[in-house]
Amino acid sequence: MSRKEVVKKSFSEHFGYGATGVFHGPGRVNLIGDHTDYNDGFVLPAAINFGTDIAASLRKDNKIRVVALDCNGESAEFDLDQISFDEEKMWVNYVAGSLQALMVHFPQIKGLDMVVSGDVPLGAGLSSSASLEIAILKAAATLNQLPLDGVKAALIGQAAENNFVGCNCGIMDQLISSMGKGGHAMLLDCRSLTFEDVPVPADFEIVIVNSNVKRGLVDSEYNARREQCEMVAKALNKKALRDVSMPELEANKSQLDDVSFRRARHVITENDRAQATLEALIVNDAASLSQLMKASHHSLRDDFEVTTKELDGLVTIIDEIVGEEGGARMTGGGFGGCVVALVPKDKVKQVFDTVSSEYPEQFGLTPEIYVCTAAAGAFRE
Repeated sequence: MSRKEVVKKSFSEHFGYGATGVFHGPGRVNLIGDHTDYNDGFVLPAAINFGTDIAASLRKDNKIRVVALDCNGESAEFDLDQISFDEEKMWVNYVAGSLQALMVHFPQIKGLDMVVSGDVPLGAGLSSSASLEIAILKAAATLNQLPLDGVKAALIGQAAENNFVGCNCGIMDQLISSMGKGGHAMLLDCRSLTFEDVPVPADFEIVIVNSNVKRGLVDSEYNARREQCEMVAKALNKKALRDVSMPELEANKSQLDDVSFRRARHVITENDRAQATLEALIVNDAASLSQLMKASHHSLRDDFEVTTKELDGLVTIIDEIVGEEGGARMTGGGFGGCVVALVPKDKVKQVFDTVSSEYPEQFGLTPEIYVCTAAAGAFRE
């Protein structure tokens, strides 16, 4: 039984009537461009064929009733005009925060009955939270017949996470979940919210390896990194690091401590790498992709200091197999989570087998390996 069928069946069992529809929000993987989004920079993510499904129906009152199948069938109930932070059930805050942020623009919305289930690995850096937010917004917008487009939905999802959940994420996760194009990655300008779709070459598979080193963005040093970046931009009298070039940064090195300089260097060079990767994908230049992904990982390791020994080890294992025919790098916020690799199709089995044997030997952890396709976003027609 598919997950879509599971949530529909569970909805009928729990609420005693049939769901009006099932709404999907995909997870995402970022091929390159990490910690650039909240610096008004460039990112190059793809929506993936893992995500969140919500069976839902509209109510006549303003009550929300929601069941989370993946949290042991936990349920929650609240009124739209009495939303408060739930200290006990963290997942409820993504639901409540998304609906509260939606009501800033559409205060007239009615309540919902919902059953939620997803297969995005939690805490892996594949944006299970944005997947949930966008699925909720798609359900609420469709059932309430709201004129909500994908970019606005992404901004509402981001507002929920920033202002209600308490994680200062950028716009990337929500926008690719809402507006990704099937079979494509997206170069997104996080300042203008304009984007360019680029096909993922047919001879590559997107392979994601979860290190199973767990981390939570809210509790990690993610927010501290954001503050460091903002401090450098302010010191250089710029709106964001997007507006600083490497020559400018070098010229002002004496104003900055070493850590701040390195944080800024990562963001500036990563913006350049994201744009260069678009061009490499267009012409299917595997050697350039390999070098760009390698440089990105080294920058995240040495300048931004968000990798772990396990992530570094996974990248090394994969690089030794794919060489210049593909690439691998840490992806996501860091401090654990996943590695993403562009792997030639004829090397996928070798990567799978080698990672499955060598990673546990070296680090005592069992990896989870996903071979993904680039999927369509919730609001992409």
